[in-house]
Amino acid sequence: MRINLAFWDRLLRFFSGIFLTAWAVAGGPWWGYFGVYLVLTSAWGLCPLYAIFKIRTAPAESRNMVPPE
Repeated sequence: MRINLAFWDRLLRFFSGIFLTAWAVAGGPWWGYFGVYLVLTSAWGLCPLYAIFKIRTAPAESRNMVPPE
């Protein structure tokens, strides 16, 4: 599997996703459920939008590696 997210990007997405999802569940705006997308892409290590626009934050040596389980 290809990885296009660096570790710092995955951490930022995870914590932002948790915050947005919790805010939406607690009665915040509907677009807060976008946090689910952020959490899933941080867990997967691959962002489909980054792939479409050919953006990579991952270092070159870890792009073709399987994420640690």
